[in-house]
Amino acid sequence: MPREARTKNGHPPKICQSCQLPFEWRKKWERDWENVKYCSEKCKAKK
Repeated sequence: MPREARTKNGHPPKICQSCQLPFEWRKKWERDWENVKYCSEKCKAKK
């Protein structure tokens, strides 16, 4: 059975849609992690 990449916090890393770099779960995204697409406000503004 293949293993899924997970971090210490148990959430899989995501790839930012703007800069294409991986980023990890943060407490501030706790309620909305499934919908987070960008690693920062700067990347979100860049789109």
